[in-house]
Amino acid sequence: MVNLNVWMRRLWSNHLFLLPNKLSPSTALNSSPTIPPLPPPRGLGFTASSNRRCCRSISSAAHSSAPAVKNGIVNRGAKKVLLKGMRYGEFEVLSGLFVIQQKWVQSRGFRPGQALMLWKRLYGNDIWAHCIDELEGLNKNFVKMLSDRAEFRALVVKDIVTASDGTRKILFTLEDGLVIETVVIPCDRGRTTVCVSSQVGCGMNCQFCYTGRQACSLLLVYYLLITIIRLVLPCSDRFCRMGLKRNLTAAEIVEQAVFARRLFSDEVGSITNVVFMGMGEPLHNIDNVLKATDIMVHEQGLHFSPRRVTVSTSGLVPQLKRFLHESNCSLAVSLNATNDEVRNWIMPVNRKYNLALLLGTLQQELRSKRNYMVLFEYVMLAGINDSMEDAKKLIDLVQDIPCKINLISFNPHSGSLFRPTSDEKMIEFRNTLAAAGCVVFMRLSRGDDQMAACGQLGKPGEIQAPLLRVPAQFQKVLEASF
Repeated sequence: MVNLNVWMRRLWSNHLFLLPNKLSPSTALNSSPTIPPLPPPRGLGFTASSNRRCCRSISSAAHSSAPAVKNGIVNRGAKKVLLKGMRYGEFEVLSGLFVIQQKWVQSRGFRPGQALMLWKRLYGNDIWAHCIDELEGLNKNFVKMLSDRAEFRALVVKDIVTASDGTRKILFTLEDGLVIETVVIPCDRGRTTVCVSSQVGCGMNCQFCYTGRQACSLLLVYYLLITIIRLVLPCSDRFCRMGLKRNLTAAEIVEQAVFARRLFSDEVGSITNVVFMGMGEPLHNIDNVLKATDIMVHEQGLHFSPRRVTVSTSGLVPQLKRFLHESNCSLAVSLNATNDEVRNWIMPVNRKYNLALLLGTLQQELRSKRNYMVLFEYVMLAGINDSMEDAKKLIDLVQDIPCKINLISFNPHSGSLFRPTSDEKMIEFRNTLAAAGCVVFMRLSRGDDQMAACGQLGKPGEIQAPLLRVPAQFQKVLEASF
């Protein structure tokens, strides 16, 4: 009975139209970011003036107060529920103090079909609704109820930066004032990809990644302590979380894809792919990532193909196993080294989940998934992991795993110790893999002139996560780059 009551209370707090918070009022945000006007949704005949009214109303609502954040979960402290954070099934179910299996819309006197119509206006039919004015065709009383009890938008656009190659980087302000970045990458072949973030910052401290090198100024004392400890102890996972500020909610993740379609579909064509390769380690936030991917691939909503939604990880083995069991979306593993010594250095997560454990888990788990290939990402660092010996070791490491390999050019950033591998050497590396029968691609840098490329997202804090001790055999290589 105790467990049932606890479960019901959690369900009530997560999925109901919440009761007013009687504890403490939310703290107002210090400032509101500049919001570029949104294009009106297609197919509804909205005028520019009506769209401006809609955006003003949403903007004022979004910035009325800052939510409390605990363990990465945003508590709005208000009675309104954020619809973008709900799966379709949660649209239909009212889970309350006494009611467990009643229909969400039926319990309020509306036909069940209203839930599907609402879902399609949020995600389908080229509408991507962000406010009440964009729910044309729904029951008027139903719309009135939504106006009183629901919110539609989790993010506010702060800025949009366009790189010389057409890549767009969108800066979003969250309700607590933090900022995340999303990248839209057009392709001449008719495929446009949105690269979404899953966390504010990142806790993995990969030595080649700008996002993971960020830190929060509030962690200064902790940083000084760890700087001393790391001189005598190897860097564990818990010692490398300087750059993580909080997890994103499912709504904040999904809304990035919604905004990408709404802002750029007319300009760049259909957005067909989603990659979880922005800020953060997605599997470090696995609950919200699984929920967000479910919403993205729903056939009545955003309707991305599961094979075109790719979740990347640095190698969190327990969460990786869970992902493969619970999701049909694609998995990418950031490998970046062919031995534990190098990977321990450039990716500290390897000290907890080494190559043998990581690759052995993949080999075992993929036996039960038919026609499924994992994508290995390999960022090429000059003089570190790009030798022909590394190419041969990589062939041996992945030979029993159904996979594709993406060779990624390192994108330089301030404070980096590394240099990108030359194009000629990357081609030689690729040809060696291909000759051995590997499926291999070279990923070109996109948006690097505006810090929108792989490994370049985010803004550094006042201090940064610690650089790890360079193995002796690579010290001369790095010194030569300066």
